[in-house]
Amino acid sequence: MTTLTVAEGVHKERADKILAAAHPDLSRAAVQRAFDDDRVRVAGQPVPKNHRVSAGDVLEYSFPDVKPLDLTPNAIALDVLFEDDDLIAVNKPSGMVVHPGAGTGDDTLVHALLAHCAGKLSGIGGVERPGIVHRIDRETTGVIVAAKSDKAHRRLSEHFANRDLEKEYLALVAGVPALMSGTILKPIARHAVHRHRMTVAAEGVGREAHTDWERERAFGKLAALVRCRIHTGRTHQIRVHMKSLGHPVLGDTTYGWRRDERFPCTPPRVMLHAARIAFDHPITKERLELVAPLPADFLKVIAALERAT
Repeated sequence: MTTLTVAEGVHKERADKILAAAHPDLSRAAVQRAFDDDRVRVAGQPVPKNHRVSAGDVLEYSFPDVKPLDLTPNAIALDVLFEDDDLIAVNKPSGMVVHPGAGTGDDTLVHALLAHCAGKLSGIGGVERPGIVHRIDRETTGVIVAAKSDKAHRRLSEHFANRDLEKEYLALVAGVPALMSGTILKPIARHAVHRHRMTVAAEGVGREAHTDWERERAFGKLAALVRCRIHTGRTHQIRVHMKSLGHPVLGDTTYGWRRDERFPCTPPRVMLHAARIAFDHPITKERLELVAPLPADFLKVIAALERAT
């Protein structure tokens, strides 16, 4: 165990912030794992990450070792949008899970990245998530970024945590919003009964969620193409927020979409695409703007809507 005495002038500061400041070389996730594993103590007792400490308090702590990877690389073809020594960005296809978990095979994005990068992925994410700093759902297509160096991983994680980036999605939604644009500020929490779903929650119950949206195109009264810019990264955020407006994403039966008999086709999946992400490169500081073109199935549904209207 290592000890750290809280400096003079500190009053009721969160323990995780004190520990993170003392170890700027570590990722936020590594610090959080120390608390999750009861490796941080005050007066001999484990404390949660939000425990408040003041000048003179002594933290005793240790960090869990990063476990070696036990995954077999799989040379799955990737649509690479950007790559250098520190980062790789790919255009993820529908159906590909980002990282391994219960019920997944050896066809996840992590398996593909391990083969493509030949072992040059940041180890900070641990056994199941090497290099991964964010995720998109299995059916969602589009841009996802992974870190190849630990230094890039730490700084990129800070970008996401501090919201120092731009993330835009394109969605086909049922019906046509009356307004051309709007802002949704509704907290999101896990559904009380259906635990695999999320839901809009009361203030003070769920986690803050912020989505700006803009109507790009209407297809009669059947559907609309909407561009969503998210300022928070909650699970299923766009799907939950668009449902709350009465315009669920096409194909999203989990969040209320039902086929209208006037529809010319059945969407093959949830029609959501991570179209753009922009941020400062964590090492070079160069501004990166990564754009993923719409996939064929998305364009096919748009074409069918055009013919029907």
